[in-house]
Amino acid sequence: MAKTLLRSGSLDDFQAVGGGGQTVFHSALQVRETLRLRKQNALVDCLAIPQLNDEGDRVDWYSPVDGTPMGWKAANESQRTRALHYLEGLQDSARTLSKKCLQSEKTAQQLFGALLEKTLQFPGENHLFLVDGKPVISFWGFVNLNEGAREDVFDCLRYVEPEPPEAPLIVELPEIIEEPEPVIATFSEADAPLISPNEPRLDAYTLPENEPEEQTRPAEPAEPVAMVMTPPRRPRWLWALPLAAAIAAVAIALPLMIPSTQAEAEPEPVAKDIAPPLRAAAPAMPTLTDGLPLHQASVKTTPDVKEDEKEKPLVIAAIPKDALVMDADQMRAGTTRFLNGSWRAQMDISDAHTGKAPNLRYQIQNNKGTARLLRDGNIVCKAAVFSGLHQNGELMIKSRGNAQCSDGARYPLPEISCKPGNSNVAVCSARFDAKTVVALTFKKTGA
Repeated sequence: MAKTLLRSGSLDDFQAVGGGGQTVFHSALQVRETLRLRKQNALVDCLAIPQLNDEGDRVDWYSPVDGTPMGWKAANESQRTRALHYLEGLQDSARTLSKKCLQSEKTAQQLFGALLEKTLQFPGENHLFLVDGKPVISFWGFVNLNEGAREDVFDCLRYVEPEPPEAPLIVELPEIIEEPEPVIATFSEADAPLISPNEPRLDAYTLPENEPEEQTRPAEPAEPVAMVMTPPRRPRWLWALPLAAAIAAVAIALPLMIPSTQAEAEPEPVAKDIAPPLRAAAPAMPTLTDGLPLHQASVKTTPDVKEDEKEKPLVIAAIPKDALVMDADQMRAGTTRFLNGSWRAQMDISDAHTGKAPNLRYQIQNNKGTARLLRDGNIVCKAAVFSGLHQNGELMIKSRGNAQCSDGARYPLPEISCKPGNSNVAVCSARFDAKTVVALTFKKTGA
């Protein structure tokens, strides 16, 4: 037999599943042996071999086949696809065999069918390995804490490709080319010609000849010119000034005269007599009588309070000495040190065989311990238990399956939940199944 260690872990980190009043893990070796006897070798090689440590709180899982193990995440897509198809075929075979056993009349066959129905449950993809290309499941018969058995056992192995994000719609806008503003040429002043028309032309090859200077002659006196005086001409528009002044005077005086004439023409308004407003008649006042319509008053006497009742102090119920008190400070800190010690559980239920209440005791230290049940004939049943605070603030105490009895039988243990009541005294209930829930009280028997 191969002894390749696949995975190790604490039993406190997972939740065992099962059927028929037993967990798959406590019957793991029997399940593998029964499958081997029924020629279900493929299923046997798919289930890792569990091995508990001496304390019984950790378990090692070994591969039943030879080969180098590979994690599920380390395998490529084709290896995962082949392994998943192989596991689905094994699941169909397990379902067929489970239904066949559940329909049997034998109790042992029915129990095996119920356990086989939950055998392939495992916490997640990190607990499945490929050994020589074949899948091997560790921690089979377990699920994660606060989770139930999955309807599709291998749902955690199926990879769903994320949908690609939709590409944003990009609309290319035409590039706007700004046209340059036209440059307006302004003609300010023409350049002066380099050669004026009055200047004489110079030949580039000939020089001008020297002309004799003219002799200056004295200026002759000019003849006197006779000046003729003409009378100034009168402007033509002066004749219109008197007419314009008359028109302006009429235009100014006309608006001043119109309001006075209209005011004289309007007749004066005649004053009219205004009728006084009508007043509503006042309602008739009721007549007064000598007697008042009142009932005779009666004095209500208050009951006398006895002096004993006045001085009676408020009585607070005393906390039982051995009761389980859920310390509020420890609860807020998330610890359960108040549960450390030995406890006797008193339940309002009787054994079907003896008619007596079961003698159930718990020994818990740091959320781990054992449950001890004493039956008639000095038969002792034991089981490992663990405790902790739930998210809703309740204290939970659970067992790892049924208690193993000294006579070879198994006894179911309840799931206990407690919450603080008056003075933080624990109010507990024991749940055997969905229909059986009874009240439970803890009494401390030792440290």
